[in-house]
Amino acid sequence: MLLGILYWLILIRALMSWVNPDPFNPIVQFLEKTTEPILYPIRKILPFNFKLGIDISPVIAFLVIMFLKSFLVNTLLDLAVRLK
Repeated sequence: MLLGILYWLILIRALMSWVNPDPFNPIVQFLEKTTEPILYPIRKILPFNFKLGIDISPVIAFLVIMFLKSFLVNTLLDLAVRLK
């Protein structure tokens, strides 16, 4: 459930970046504070040639979240079923 919420927060932040929202808006500040700890390390890892215009860190974050939801969560559920 946490991964799903995080997915939506990153998606909303990415969509809001297209319209240049007011940085003093509490909703915008909340989105930045909750998603920046995830997006900043991705931006830091990206090679320089990927940083020339479009920020693709939300796309990479989406892929990581989808991987975690499909692999990690299913693996933990299978493990829980086997231990039961």
